[in-house]
Amino acid sequence: MSLEQNKAIVLKFYEAFDQKDVEQGQELVSADIVGRGMGTDTLHGYDAFMQYGMMMFSAFPDGRHLLEEVIAEGDRVVTCGTFSGTHQGELMGIPPTGRQVKFSVVHIDRVVNGKIVEHWGQGDTFAMMQQLGVVPV
Repeated sequence: MSLEQNKAIVLKFYEAFDQKDVEQGQELVSADIVGRGMGTDTLHGYDAFMQYGMMMFSAFPDGRHLLEEVIAEGDRVVTCGTFSGTHQGELMGIPPTGRQVKFSVVHIDRVVNGKIVEHWGQGDTFAMMQQLGVVPV
């Protein structure tokens, strides 16, 4: 696949994630996906990957990615931007605060044969915890 096709697949995935379109997400992600670096142990397989996604869905039901940079090289696509949302559900044992958060995110996704097979995700969880009032500013 071309670099532009890989970028389009990854951007479509984040759009589906933000819209909570699980069916569309499943079409774009390999059943054997490996997820790393998301504040969790390595996730193996679509079900484990989606379990993490469902935690984020319930914690931030209005969550949205604003991806400002999209860079592709080989089979990898890097996206950089922010994630924002309202904390309306439990997150890592933190009860809902109703607070708005906005924090930086960087993702590296590997695309093979039109599917995301590997995901590295890193968000500024320290900033998120400060905004939730869990960590002092």
